[in-house]
Amino acid sequence: MPDWTYHTMFEPALSRLPAKDGREFIHKGMHRIASIPGGSKLIEYLGHTAPAKQLETEIFGLKIANPVGLSGKIDPLLSGTKAFSHLGMGFIEVGPVSWEPVEAGSPSFSDSKDHLVFPYHLESPGLKRTIDKLEKLKPFSKPIFIRIEKSGSLEQTCSLLNKLSAYGEAFIIEEPFSEEQRKSLKEAINGKPILCAYSVRRIDAAILELAVTESYIDGIVIDELGIDTGEGIEYPIEQAGLLAEQVSAIRQHSKVPVIVSGGIVEPKDALALYGAGVDLMMLSSGYVRTGPGLPKRINEGLLDQRTASPPVYDGWIWHWLFGLFMFLGGAAAMLVSMTLVLMPYDEAFLNLSREELMAINPNIYRFMQHDRMTVAGTMVSGGILYMQLARHGVRHGLQWAKRAIHFAGVLGFLGILLFIGFGYFDWLHGILWLILLPFFWKGYQASKNHSGHSSSRNRTNHQAWKQSLWGQLAFVSLGFALAAAGLVISTIGVNGVFVQTDIAYICMSPEQIASINERLIPVIAHDRAGLGSALISVGLLVLMLALWGFQEGQRWVWYTFLFGGLPAFGAAIIIHYVIGYTSFIHILPAYVALLLFASGLIMSRKFFFYRL
Repeated sequence: MPDWTYHTMFEPALSRLPAKDGREFIHKGMHRIASIPGGSKLIEYLGHTAPAKQLETEIFGLKIANPVGLSGKIDPLLSGTKAFSHLGMGFIEVGPVSWEPVEAGSPSFSDSKDHLVFPYHLESPGLKRTIDKLEKLKPFSKPIFIRIEKSGSLEQTCSLLNKLSAYGEAFIIEEPFSEEQRKSLKEAINGKPILCAYSVRRIDAAILELAVTESYIDGIVIDELGIDTGEGIEYPIEQAGLLAEQVSAIRQHSKVPVIVSGGIVEPKDALALYGAGVDLMMLSSGYVRTGPGLPKRINEGLLDQRTASPPVYDGWIWHWLFGLFMFLGGAAAMLVSMTLVLMPYDEAFLNLSREELMAINPNIYRFMQHDRMTVAGTMVSGGILYMQLARHGVRHGLQWAKRAIHFAGVLGFLGILLFIGFGYFDWLHGILWLILLPFFWKGYQASKNHSGHSSSRNRTNHQAWKQSLWGQLAFVSLGFALAAAGLVISTIGVNGVFVQTDIAYICMSPEQIASINERLIPVIAHDRAGLGSALISVGLLVLMLALWGFQEGQRWVWYTFLFGGLPAFGAAIIIHYVIGYTSFIHILPAYVALLLFASGLIMSRKFFFYRL
């Protein structure tokens, strides 16, 4: 559930439900997707949430993909844990785990909507159900840190730890046990890391001394500040400054690993804590307010801090040339569509000249012009998109840009199979296919191992970012709609060739057209296939650019949408008025797509042009 659906649709709708119902609806929905074969990879792939290799850290002898984790407060019933591991988290906290189930209520926002209020006793499914849930998660791709509920008894705590020892990589306790007692706790979990948790307001000299001696503890967890409201514990969302102060105080005395839980609502909060010396951080209330994209934004911010300038890779020029020749091919096809329409080999195949076809039924000729002009405009747009992705993405080794080009390009090449299936092969398309293939293959060979991740200078949840989510939703919808339209047009081309508005415009049934010349419909059908194939390819490019390319300040992405969209929309809409095919129902999808296009540009412009 990316931010562009969370903030625009799900959060406004689910906020009307009781807090627990809304939370479980989201978590269980994500869990179902993650549980189907390939579902987890789909979540990670569509969101491109896997962190960069540079963010990997080693702590407690564990390799953690990135320093951002999720607090157990967010998913106390473990209903969405399987999906969370694919949303940019480096580790997951479970708990606090209690012996018996605790159902004392669920968190809710305060009246001001600025803070989360949790019940005095946090929800817990109990030991048995927790173990059942963890057993089903095996194997889990991310380290699990298990927090143990306060019991007031060393014996009970040791027993809980012993029963959970096989399911966690590290364990968090909240009680101030003595050195000898901590030794017993370590033995209960077979020497695995044990962390002591303290509220941010309770870091005193004794705890600092404990951090220095590191006596039977492996790290310290600093929990966000909770305020007793009389109805529960309220956790103010913004606490990064206070938490950073305490981290700095500990760092002056010890290098013991420090984990912060909560207090992060924007990427800048996480970066401030990381700068203060924190090793790992867990998202809590801020994750609910800011949305599921927060871990990815933090990861991109951390990468931005560590990357002086993006590297430049050789071989990108091949993909750029691939886009250039597609652009030129589309421009040439556009010129033909405005003049000849029928090429000499078309006339030879039909055994019918342009003038003869015009004399029989000029609307058949104009209909073919309409299809060919639309294909040409789509090819020009596709060429621009490929060139921009190569120049600004593949050139810097970005994995998502490489994937976008390879996926859309392969499907575009496969579209030629549709031409052959109609019994008519367009030689101009065939020659262009042969010209493009070597450039695509060389580009593929040069970029197939690219694994770079985007960094981002976005630090806050400013208004331009919030507005851009609507723009991103518009572009994602546009990309999906174009690809779906291409699939529908290809399907129509394979089957009936014409829709009712086509027949009304031509003023002849398919049978009548076939009676004029039995080869006319195969020629028209192959044009439909070309349009469908081009729309699928370009639609996927728009979709992947919208899903993966939204980073603050990346003006090239906005310009790619703008200049990549104008040729396709211009050709598709203008040609209908030129030939008089102005059926409202027929043109309506183009206007809906144009509305999405314009909305996306308007709503995202401030974000892409944002200056710190």
